Amino acid sequence: MEICKKNGRMILVLVSFFFWVQSSLGSPSYPFSDEYKGRKGSTIYVSKLGNNSDGTTWKNGYHTIQAALLATPDNGGGHTIIIRPDTYVEVNLYPIHKGAKGSYNLLIGDVDGKLGSGSKGRIIIDASDPDKGFKSFDWWSTIRATTQGWRQEFKDETFSSICWDRWVLRNLYTSGSDAGFFWDLTNKSGEGFTIIVEDCVGIGRAFGGGVCYPTVRPDEPSIFRRSYFLALDWVGDTAAVLVGGSEEVVPEFPHLILEDCILVHPDNALAMSYASNAVNVRAVRCKMIVLNFTQPEMGGKSTGIICTQGHGPKGKLHIDLEDCALAGYSVFTPGKDSDAVTYKIKGNVKVYVQFSQSVPDGFERTNLWPVELFDAMAIPK
Repeated sequence: MEICKKNGRMILVLVSFFFWVQSSLGSPSYPFSDEYKGRKGSTIYVSKLGNNSDGTTWKNGYHTIQAALLATPDNGGGHTIIIRPDTYVEVNLYPIHKGAKGSYNLLIGDVDGKLGSGSKGRIIIDASDPDKGFKSFDWWSTIRATTQGWRQEFKDETFSSICWDRWVLRNLYTSGSDAGFFWDLTNKSGEGFTIIVEDCVGIGRAFGGGVCYPTVRPDEPSIFRRSYFLALDWVGDTAAVLVGGSEEVVPEFPHLILEDCILVHPDNALAMSYASNAVNVRAVRCKMIVLNFTQPEMGGKSTGIICTQGHGPKGKLHIDLEDCALAGYSVFTPGKDSDAVTYKIKGNVKVYVQFSQSVPDGFERTNLWPVELFDAMAIPK
């Protein structure tokens, strides 16, 4: 009996690992994937040239993304929202329905006109204050989330980003607010959650992107793929990408997979949230660029390229790095905060750091200015 139990656990681990590998390579679970076999739901159109009626055609297109998100008819999944290139001044977006396992919903920008919009260009979601510009204020973000009583002025009911579960976002550019593509589960933390972001640009004061605080789905990790993330502030809980987990022990599978992404930040590229418990991240062919190469003898401080500064007593970060390039003051947060990190290296992981900083085992030190790496700071077109 004990052998059977062990074999059963081994089979479960192998099956979970198989699904994890498939997910990391891009499983066909949403519309417009080449091998998509899921449910075919409704198609909804967003265009400022439409008549803003029912979104069923380009002619009838909604004028706002939020209107389309509220028009998805059910939680069966497989629904697609297609957006015409333009600038959409919108904030705190949320869908009325989640996607479904095997049939994710898709929010996609028609950047090349191949989906029928007849236009080419960026789909910009601008969350700026229309009269005053960039609005850096807690919970004022592209993706809706809030916690009532966070500060005295936050009187709205708590709202969780979990409503975005099993959605795919593609070909979108967002900025002007506290966070770009960032999902905070708030009062639904500890539940399973999956989000996929592809070919996007996420810019925010605090976070360019991130996910906090789900539990791992071994066969459905969140994935950020071929995307650019930039955060503009260096004070407190901030990063190009912020992650947080709910488990008290680092899970075997990742909460978030980063593939072919660029992370840019004044002080840290990837950070574990202050409120996080244990979190697992995998980064493949990513570029992490930090601008702080401070002089500590003059009072300068840095939290490192991969940051665990200010973590809670249960905070632990494990990161797998494969064929990545990093630049910044130090690889990890200097001092005891780095004790919260474990890591594995696969392939060639290069780092360019301040001359007085050591390089952890497995990383390859770059001695001369990495020209091509810093070229990647430019926002892709």
